[in-house]
Amino acid sequence: MTRWKLIVEYDGSGFSGWQRQAHAFSAQQALEDAVFAFSGERVTLHVAGRTDTGVHARANVAHMDLEKKTDGETVRDAVNYHLRPHHVSVLAAEEVSEEFHARFDARWRSYRYRILCRRAPPALEAGRVWHVRKALDVEAMREAAAILIGHHDFSTFRASACQANSPMRTLDQLDIWLDEEREEVVLATRARSFLYHQVRNMVGTLALVGGGQWTLDDFREAFAACDRRAGGPTAPAQGLAFWEVGYDSSA
Repeated sequence: MTRWKLIVEYDGSGFSGWQRQAHAFSAQQALEDAVFAFSGERVTLHVAGRTDTGVHARANVAHMDLEKKTDGETVRDAVNYHLRPHHVSVLAAEEVSEEFHARFDARWRSYRYRILCRRAPPALEAGRVWHVRKALDVEAMREAAAILIGHHDFSTFRASACQANSPMRTLDQLDIWLDEEREEVVLATRARSFLYHQVRNMVGTLALVGGGQWTLDDFREAFAACDRRAGGPTAPAQGLAFWEVGYDSSA
């Protein structure tokens, strides 16, 4: 038995999220079915970050165990062959120790969110950005984002369906910049773990500040309330991408 670490990317538009479900098609199911077609083995993929319906992944990490004797290039190419025509791809496959776990060994996870700020709707980037029809004040958003850095109670940005034992999280990064050429505001965030819908709820609330509906004090008071009802809207799924996972150098 060999344990394989896979780096995968996918367009979340065609999937009901990462996790296999009884009555909907998921990225996990597409990958596990492709592995079966290649190896004849039914595997369970364990992933670093379980994404929601419509959320994309640039470099998510999963692991699986195979009895079949093979090599990394063959795993990558054979699984990708059987993944067609689904918009999911194995970028790399690497043999790892049987102690490696894609989820539990992850030291941090990062996401990026893209907001297209222009009057015209997206055509080429439809399904990959949140379309906002006016410019956002990036500097005001940065000031509000700075309040969130560190170890806090993130209940204001925690979805009601969240099953985490605690709302306490440590946010290591929340950078915001304007890509003038693409007319996009980009938010990049990193933490060891996130609450359910935390990133999208933070983005939706920060957009209120950027759009002038909320002041910095409004944002600060909402965060201090530790109550989801005090926060802003949940930003759409299509603007979000699971960006990267960090492991110890030995993983």
